[in-house]
Amino acid sequence: MSAMSALLGELQRRNVHRAALFYAGAAWLLVQIATQVFPFFDIPNSTVRIVVIAVVIGFPFAMLFSWFYEWTPQGIKLESEIDRSESVNRQTGKTLDRWIIAVLGLAVVLLLANALLGRKAAPVELDRSIAVLPLINESGDPEDEYFSDGLSEELIAALLQIGDLKVIGRSSSFRFKGGVDDSKTIGEKLGVGTLLEGTVRRQGDRVRIVAQLINAQDGRGLWAQTYDRELKDIFAVQAEIAQAVAASLKLSLLGDAAKARQDAAPLNAEAHSAYLQGHFYYERTNVADFRRAVDYFDQAIRLDPEYALAYAERSEAWSWIADQDTEPHPDAFAAARRDAEKAVALAPNLAEARTTLGWLRFFVDWKIDEAVIELRKAKQLSPFNVRANYTLARLLGYKGQFEEAEALARLSVELDPLSANARRDLARVLYVAGKNDEAITQGQKMAELQPTAGSSRRWQVLAALIKGDSETALREALLEPSPSYRRFELALAYYARGDRVASDAALAELIEKDSLIGAYQVAQVYAWRGEADQAFAWLQRSYDQHDTGTLNLYADPLMRGLRSDPRYAAMLVKMAWPGAMPK
Repeated sequence: MSAMSALLGELQRRNVHRAALFYAGAAWLLVQIATQVFPFFDIPNSTVRIVVIAVVIGFPFAMLFSWFYEWTPQGIKLESEIDRSESVNRQTGKTLDRWIIAVLGLAVVLLLANALLGRKAAPVELDRSIAVLPLINESGDPEDEYFSDGLSEELIAALLQIGDLKVIGRSSSFRFKGGVDDSKTIGEKLGVGTLLEGTVRRQGDRVRIVAQLINAQDGRGLWAQTYDRELKDIFAVQAEIAQAVAASLKLSLLGDAAKARQDAAPLNAEAHSAYLQGHFYYERTNVADFRRAVDYFDQAIRLDPEYALAYAERSEAWSWIADQDTEPHPDAFAAARRDAEKAVALAPNLAEARTTLGWLRFFVDWKIDEAVIELRKAKQLSPFNVRANYTLARLLGYKGQFEEAEALARLSVELDPLSANARRDLARVLYVAGKNDEAITQGQKMAELQPTAGSSRRWQVLAALIKGDSETALREALLEPSPSYRRFELALAYYARGDRVASDAALAELIEKDSLIGAYQVAQVYAWRGEADQAFAWLQRSYDQHDTGTLNLYADPLMRGLRSDPRYAAMLVKMAWPGAMPK
């Protein structure tokens, strides 16, 4: 006890306790300043962490300094070298007391200011919008890129089950893959307040996912978690991450839709891996890769015959193969129909399955009203599902319901602002609605986002023609990347310019090279040129070939010259088109 008393007495004599109190108060003030001031100057959140770590590490060194050294009128000296009769520790203690009082006073003022401002300020409304940045593949194998990309997209789908949460679509968020943009820049470009980022490492039958939710404005971390699980539990992890995000943003999961995703989870990890590989090739959107995607979806379904997502996406792949391949695929549409119906039978509350069935009823079966019912159900299950919104917008535009179609198309652009497809469908709706100037603007934005995409100049050309601006129409047609669409657009634009010879040449080439996939475009050219008999002959051929372009007929501005002809109404009846004749 005497030794302890002696130590405490010596700590007091050397002012160590005062130094500790002063250091603690000053360190607290420094951390408060760092956390509250740094974000205003865009200083990274990591700098605040460095300040906190430095303050903690510095404490024992400050205590050792106060033990071994003393401030004297002649400067700092080792305490052991000072005669006790000459020590000024008492005066130093009084000085430290004054500094401690000053620091504590500042702390009290800061606390009172925060309390008063917090009491007067209105509650801060959380920005309930989010973008999922592509998870970084840390497996060490580039071949695993399909896995990290696939998980990123599945997280987007999982977050779409959160009510009132605006979730940015894949096309936009994936534009930042491997980029160097900071969180504030990404947030501004995508129009969101929060970002979900992280890494994924797959080793054998286990996976590690590190996820972090951050404030896009200042880079501040809102929540972070590491998940080490078996591959078979990957859907449960996605649900946990979605739940954590919902809790952070004070939102709730949508009951039926969230449960549907859990029920649709594959039971077999190998089936899930095969599905992700199929999805990787499906997203490349060309016939060769659609075929490769089908092979992987086949594998997934063999391993898990109740895998609803695999059926849904295989259905879409088959529909595109049937529509785009120059080789005939007589069974492709039937296969697409079977898969879409199977997906909904397995998971009736899965938004992706309903969207696929709606797409199939429209694109394959030409049952427009049934398609609208399915897509409205998908939208009800997942209000911010980009694909459900822009597909429904496209259908309603074809039906002549322009006001709702435009609202949905604009929502799709808001949800996926860097998506060329969303811009294309907004341009399409604006064009059929007669808003040609804005259709040209949106078409240009689509071309800027994806300059090499086929038909990236189509809506600019068609809108300019309806406006009577043949010069713009020809200029845009000459820039069209797709040879097929360029022939079609040039045949129209040259005719508008009064160059019948050039129009005939472009039309002859279109017929020679694209009659199997472009019959409707041939009919459009003849209708625009006022050659009704040829237009109806090619419309019949388009119908017989099940050319999906025929679905444009009801609202197509290029076909207005045919509407007074009885054959026009007869064709709509043959197509079982719903609704009255357009004006």
